[in-house]
Amino acid sequence: MSEPEYGILIIEDDFRIAEIHRAFVERSPGFRVVGVAKSAAEARALLAEAGDAVQLVLLDAYIPDVRGLELLWELRRDHGQLDIVMITAAKEVETIQEALRGGVFDYLIKPSEEARMAQMLARFRAERSALASKAEMSQEELDRVMARGHGGTESAGASRALPKGIDRLTLAKVVEGLEALGEPATAMQAAREIGASRSTARRYLEFLVSVGVAAAELGYGDVGRPERRYRLVGSAVPWLEGP
Repeated sequence: MSEPEYGILIIEDDFRIAEIHRAFVERSPGFRVVGVAKSAAEARALLAEAGDAVQLVLLDAYIPDVRGLELLWELRRDHGQLDIVMITAAKEVETIQEALRGGVFDYLIKPSEEARMAQMLARFRAERSALASKAEMSQEELDRVMARGHGGTESAGASRALPKGIDRLTLAKVVEGLEALGEPATAMQAAREIGASRSTARRYLEFLVSVGVAAAELGYGDVGRPERRYRLVGSAVPWLEGP
């Protein structure tokens, strides 16, 4: 069974930033850009046309034809099935608090780093997958899904119960492989190092990014095409200790 693909709508009035976000999403496995809107009016039209093709909205707080976070509340009212991530230069606590009250999935302050964007997308994919795979959840499972930490020792320690599709022994091999390579590596390089398929290596690498143990950055191969390269930035010991 193939992995689901999630549609993203980018709402950003600065076309240069919008194109940066588009390029990043199109390099991210499991995601595609359904449309780009530079105003609330364009966003409404795209959502009316796209229907259920959009699952995630990347929203700037400063849109020319609406005030403040009016569009956030409008999307919440009219498109309750969407997840919304604020990607904005707005740092005011009042704005952040309102966005959190509006139930945003995440809040990224511009200029957002690729590693942070990758972490957000990996968490989104993991949460959607976890919620789609069960009819009911225990409190422990729900707590794990809702643990939206952004890396560091505490969140790593909380992730000892690995999600479905992530095996502890394979995870250890991926970490050891990155350490052995000694420099940012592509999924293909990591796959060769651990003797696994490229898709398997990428799944484990994206998991490590999602919990802050690895970071992803853009590099260029021999033919000049952009490639995601992964490097360790934290300790994976909490997942690899114990039975």
